[in-house]
Amino acid sequence: MEVSIIIPVYNRATVVGATLDSVLAQSYRPLQVVLVDNYSSDDTLHTLEQFKQAHEAEDFKVIVTREEHHTAGAARNRGFEQASGEWILFFDSDDLMEEGLVEAYVRVIEKARQRGKPLDLISARSTLVFPNGTRREAPFHRHDLFANHILHGQLATQRYAVRREFFASTDGWNIDLPGWNDWELGLRLLLAAPHVAFCRSRSRVTINHNGSDSITGTEFHSRNGQWEYVIDIMINEIRCSRLKPQHKQRFERLLEYRRMVLAAQYQREDCPELAKPLCQQAYKALQESYHGSQCWRWIVGPITRHLFARIAAGKRGSARIARLLY
Repeated sequence: MEVSIIIPVYNRATVVGATLDSVLAQSYRPLQVVLVDNYSSDDTLHTLEQFKQAHEAEDFKVIVTREEHHTAGAARNRGFEQASGEWILFFDSDDLMEEGLVEAYVRVIEKARQRGKPLDLISARSTLVFPNGTRREAPFHRHDLFANHILHGQLATQRYAVRREFFASTDGWNIDLPGWNDWELGLRLLLAAPHVAFCRSRSRVTINHNGSDSITGTEFHSRNGQWEYVIDIMINEIRCSRLKPQHKQRFERLLEYRRMVLAAQYQREDCPELAKPLCQQAYKALQESYHGSQCWRWIVGPITRHLFARIAAGKRGSARIARLLY
């Protein structure tokens, strides 16, 4: 069974080499690696072509292509068009995979086939690296996946493998989203009702949140409006879905909570002019979803205000409270 790994790259000539080395070191074969240069202005394209020339083999196929539309989503869609593997891994150009990652996915797939339970999606553990050098395993849950993806981004780009035919049945990556495109896609994948399994082995992916070299970045206020736009899109997708009404209500509340988290982040970044109206918007939407009930007035509302203050102060653990609260 061939597995395809798709990596978009933009101006990462000095960074992508480590990612490519981690792909080359994978213990599983056959692999296809699809590298998509997003019309870089540095030597990225040359670096990718050198990798192809040096390492392509019968069981390690390398495709180098380009995508002019300058978003990661467009580049990933271009890569998917070129991919031929039965299973797909999307990956970023500044992150690392340990040598057993693909093999661990394949073991899960094969065990499911032996039981006569074919899969569409596999979620895996990952480790986050922060600007100060600290490392923390990203939240990983095998239950309540919708909520945990909304709260923790469990289906972030590097954290899953997807069956090619299942992914093709969705609308793919939204090419117009400049950020949080993997968060939005993860929700749509779940709305398509996949058969999901979990790779229970230890973390085999390192995601770089390490300052200027990170695709993710370290602040939000400079791109205000973009994040809010993604939240609005996701709320609309929930409303238009076939989920049960009680599930729609809960997931909308969790997305409004994420809007409040964004407002708290603006507050932490000393941008109260952005934080206050956004927090008010989220608080009002949550209040209306409870129809002014006593539960909101005496329990949910006060705790919601407390959570905002807690997040703005940089304290952790609020998402666990929110998952139970809303």
